[in-house]
Amino acid sequence: MILFEDVAEIPADFGPTVVAIGKFDGVHAGHRAIIEKMLVDAASSDVRTVAVTFDRNPLAIIAPDRCPRSLVGVTQKAELLSRTGIDATLVLRFDEAQASEEAESFVRRILVEGLKARRVLVGSDFRFGRGGSGDADLLRRMGAELGFEVEVVADVASAGDGRRVSSTWIRELLEQGDIERATKLLGRPPSIVGEVVHGLKRGRELGFPTANLSPDAEGYIPADGVYAGWLVARTPENVLRSGVRYPAAISVGTNPTFDDVQHRQVEAYVLDETDLDLYGRQVEVTFVKRIRGMVAFEGIDALIEQMHDDVARAREALTAAPLWIRDASTL
Repeated sequence: MILFEDVAEIPADFGPTVVAIGKFDGVHAGHRAIIEKMLVDAASSDVRTVAVTFDRNPLAIIAPDRCPRSLVGVTQKAELLSRTGIDATLVLRFDEAQASEEAESFVRRILVEGLKARRVLVGSDFRFGRGGSGDADLLRRMGAELGFEVEVVADVASAGDGRRVSSTWIRELLEQGDIERATKLLGRPPSIVGEVVHGLKRGRELGFPTANLSPDAEGYIPADGVYAGWLVARTPENVLRSGVRYPAAISVGTNPTFDDVQHRQVEAYVLDETDLDLYGRQVEVTFVKRIRGMVAFEGIDALIEQMHDDVARAREALTAAPLWIRDASTL
């Protein structure tokens, strides 16, 4: 997949294209429905497939107080989109200038002049342009004038209660520690990516050395607790997907037994490994199942006994995980 970070980077002869536009936060089942429709539409003609998205949630500029945490960072998003089989992704920087661009200007500059779009796909709630003035109806009117078709792809919803698959729903599940249901909506286990940094080294003192992720790791951190999952180390070339995967027991929280950790942290103990040197490396930590909540223990011995139990339960959970989850454990 080709990654463009500005419309000016797109070669003049790149089009024609079929385009899907959206925030694509998480690249969940609803997003993939749009992308899969785009791929099918492009199969019968000689056009390229392009996802158009932004480097942040537009609310971060328009209404910061209402902006939720993103499910994935921009690097994660680009990687997830690349795995769908599309030809290119255009990641637009959403700043004050982008927020103030009129909807008609966006269509002409990005879709017509930049991508030479022949077909544009959007979700049912798609809005764009200054003040959210652009919608599917405007796209259709401009498409009739400028030579592209528009299709609104129906929402993907739960058969049980009809709830629409959304990033909001997935965030709610992660806040509850419900990794298994979040995984179903995402189509993959949730994960975070960040650099391994030095911590208090308390895990090493207890016989369970951990890889501590930096506070600026990309991705949505689930509820405090202990999880079964995997740690994937990047190769020296920083290619995440070709890294080595290690089974892990993962702790999320502030370690209430010692009460000296000021901020929530994610630390992963790689099962049966005591001498891995991952400091300074970029790793992905993938969550498969929540084992328990975060609690304070009365004394070191009780904590160590519980950590042995956590490791055993993590090993069991990873062994029992469905094959599709084990195969989808990395970005």
